[in-house]
Amino acid sequence: MALPDPATQPIAFLRALFDVAVARAQPMQVLPAHLPPPPKGRTLVIGAGKASGAMVQALDAAWPADAPLSGLVVTRYGYVPPALRSQPGRIELVEAAHPVPDAAGEAAARRMLDLVRGLSADDLVICLISGGGSALLPLPAPGLTLADKQRINRELLLSGATIAEMNCVRKHLSAIKGGRLAAACAPAPVLTLLISDVPGDNPAVIASGPTVPDPTTCADALAIITRYGIGIPEAIRAGLQSGALEPPKPGDPAFDGNRVDMIATPRHMLQAVAEASAQAGVPAHILADDMEGESRDIALAHTALARSVARHGTPFARPCLLLSGGETTVSVRPGQTHGKGGRGTEFLLALALALDGEPGIHALAGDTDGIDGSEDNAGAWITPDTLTRARAAGINPRAMLDGHDAHTLFATTGDLLVTGPTYTNVNDFRAVLVL
Repeated sequence: MALPDPATQPIAFLRALFDVAVARAQPMQVLPAHLPPPPKGRTLVIGAGKASGAMVQALDAAWPADAPLSGLVVTRYGYVPPALRSQPGRIELVEAAHPVPDAAGEAAARRMLDLVRGLSADDLVICLISGGGSALLPLPAPGLTLADKQRINRELLLSGATIAEMNCVRKHLSAIKGGRLAAACAPAPVLTLLISDVPGDNPAVIASGPTVPDPTTCADALAIITRYGIGIPEAIRAGLQSGALEPPKPGDPAFDGNRVDMIATPRHMLQAVAEASAQAGVPAHILADDMEGESRDIALAHTALARSVARHGTPFARPCLLLSGGETTVSVRPGQTHGKGGRGTEFLLALALALDGEPGIHALAGDTDGIDGSEDNAGAWITPDTLTRARAAGINPRAMLDGHDAHTLFATTGDLLVTGPTYTNVNDFRAVLVL
């Protein structure tokens, strides 16, 4: 497709590249090539995640009409594709809460475990997993309640813990994650189709790995809980200390014959964007697809590189596009009042402050699932005059960053990126255009 001219329409150019990123990770484009032929017995489809609704749609469309197909998959509220909402297919699709789990997710997880019991080696289980599955399958371990899970989840989200750390804890406090769902499917083989939203694309981390063995330990989970001051019931602490809450490990025969296919990743997404940008005459450079750390710290690193390019033409010539992905964090101190925002908008506000109006630099950041944090925007964008416009509207940008309230600033300046549900999720997209 023809992209807007980056020299005269820099934000429209970046916005179009975000659409390229999302399109590369659409299940309809990437899922069918990974499907096996129907088995001798039944085919049961299970799964969870923000992209799982679109994955269900793609699988149902590609699976032979005369082959048995059924199952249960859970996605986030509002993430059922419109075509499936008006005309449901052969696989039941239910909705639940994200990022803090709810009773609908717990009920779906219980039903899913019941559904997979009693399968035979002639049957096939296809598990559709994408980011967000951890919150959407909240089946508490014995001794834990849903209210406990909700509180622990909130504390983890505000702690600054990485996604790998959060999901290590979630696996050890769950009755379905950390490979337990696959173990319940045995002896039926399980094909897990993954859309990655985590740095490093580790299948055991994506959605807390319900169908893959868990290499982490109870001791690891307890250390993370201690490091971030997460409160847990004493019965759970005892279970972690004794190892009673250990999920199945690599080498467990329950995983024999299982297969895991990664069908879309942040690297795939960034490569597609780099190719589109190059075709439009702007060479692109992928800095990394697995960046982690505080959003504002990642912004400072991008600032130093973009400023060097703008002022000195090193290490890259102008014009160019700097791309990165991964999952950054926003840490909120205990008791700290915080406003609205997410990883992408916090990154952008910190970037704007560090650039301080540097001419010729524009940037866009967003979450490819369409939601940055808990508001209705995917992200936002900045221009050289972002801070000037914010201050003219009576906003103190530094105070907004300190109060984690970037959403309010960008809503005021009219620079929010609002896409609605994208029906996929390959995590953060960051693009800095240096003209």
